[in-house]
Amino acid sequence: MKKIISLVMAMSMVALALTGCGSQSSSDTFKIGGIGPVSGGAAVYGQAVKNGATLAVEEINAAGGINGYTIEFDFQDDEHDAEKAINAYNTLKDWNMQILMGTVTSTPCVAVAAETFADSTFQLTPSASSTAVTTNDNAFQVCFSDPNQGIASAQYIGDNALASKVAVIYNSSDVYSSGIYEKFAEEAANQPFEIVAAESFTDDSSSDFSVQIQKAKDAGAELIFLPIYYEEAALILSQASSMDYEALYFGCDGLDGLLGVENFDVALAEGVMLLTPFAADATDELTTNFVAKYNETYGETPNQFAADAYDAMYILKAAIESASVKPDMTNEEINTALKAAMTTISVDGLTGEDMTWAATGEVNKAPKAVKIVSGVYTAMQ
Repeated sequence: MKKIISLVMAMSMVALALTGCGSQSSSDTFKIGGIGPVSGGAAVYGQAVKNGATLAVEEINAAGGINGYTIEFDFQDDEHDAEKAINAYNTLKDWNMQILMGTVTSTPCVAVAAETFADSTFQLTPSASSTAVTTNDNAFQVCFSDPNQGIASAQYIGDNALASKVAVIYNSSDVYSSGIYEKFAEEAANQPFEIVAAESFTDDSSSDFSVQIQKAKDAGAELIFLPIYYEEAALILSQASSMDYEALYFGCDGLDGLLGVENFDVALAEGVMLLTPFAADATDELTTNFVAKYNETYGETPNQFAADAYDAMYILKAAIESASVKPDMTNEEINTALKAAMTTISVDGLTGEDMTWAATGEVNKAPKAVKIVSGVYTAMQ
């Protein structure tokens, strides 16, 4: 009897070891997790990512999965908070997640990236653009990195002669915003415009922008560059209007969501430009099919974040197929295989054609710009 009890205890310990930390799956299903804000101030981003990824998963599974294996997708809310993102990650680990598609925003993603590296879990973020996200070799991006957004924005403004005097309002306490501003300022020195005012704020002072706006106005800025999120941008547009200050506005992907801000007069967003890899009014077949299906399923037009997440799932599919990854492999084995595959694949998606990746995790694709016209994002040339 003692021998039997010892054998049972030993078998139980082995079973616990195999199921702990999401190290491997014994099923025919890839368990892919997602993390992002579906509540709180940045919920527009997270909900769009969840929706876009879910559509892709449904399509992939309906078409036979990945090499015959289906995807199980679990998306956890982090409220755009680093500590809550870690909690969400631990929940997914308990679920035996094998691959992370996330997180959505940069600050939580930096925190989670340290965890995925320690756990040898592969991570592909659809929209977290800070270079700190890809410090470790297991993390890759679908979106442009902050430096690329800053450089491309300065070049676009200069190449299209949008203004000769430019002001910048940015969040110095946010890695996304400050990272873009830094590279924008560097590239501006090579462009035919002058930065006449560079005004910062922090998360603790993000409700009253009258001082920053007045300095931009006094400096004669014809255009204000906003490398910030849409909530603050809506306040700036509203407050600038009340101060009788008319200027052009140019931002990056963080402005996507501006038209959905509660109680915001969308007429104030008319003419706002933003750098983005996705335009919902594009006429290619992939975009029109995606927009139609998204509208049918969710009752709204998809934004860039939905497109990034949709692409992310198909990018993972391409990498898994290229590396012949199977669900019964350990997370470490999957991570090793996918890291190598990412530098060899090329993917045509909603947010770019012939997308490729460097070993640093950065994506290579061409930027686009859109303008808000009559309450709709419209592609610019």
